[in-house]
Amino acid sequence: MPGPRPGSNAYDVERARLRKRIENSGRANDKEADEAANRYLREEQQRPGFVRGERGLGPKGERGRGEPK
Repeated sequence: MPGPRPGSNAYDVERARLRKRIENSGRANDKEADEAANRYLREEQQRPGFVRGERGLGPKGERGRGEPK
């Protein structure tokens, strides 16, 4: 599934965790770590989600013809 949406609390928490991990690895300074974390989360937003079964397809009454029952 795609990650949290930008501006949400979950997005900010995830970005802070990523920043800290990048900074502690010694590969980047503060500004570079922030940019790298933002870039990673933006790329994650582009990834499509997936359905883990029929339940994720919605109620049977809302499914169109030809869709799994």
